[in-house]
Amino acid sequence: MKSELSSMKNHTEPKAPWWKRVMWLVFIYAASVLALGVVASLFRMMMTAAGMRSH
Repeated sequence: MKSELSSMKNHTEPKAPWWKRVMWLVFIYAASVLALGVVASLFRMMMTAAGMRSH
């Protein structure tokens, strides 16, 4: 039992390269901006359908 715990403690997974980690951040940022744009467009369509105009 003790040897299992010590082997689990010393086990570390290799880190992904920095460019892969940066690409994940860029992907998550782009996906969130796209999702916000979709939601904003839906709100704008609903407001236009309800008769609210910007001019």
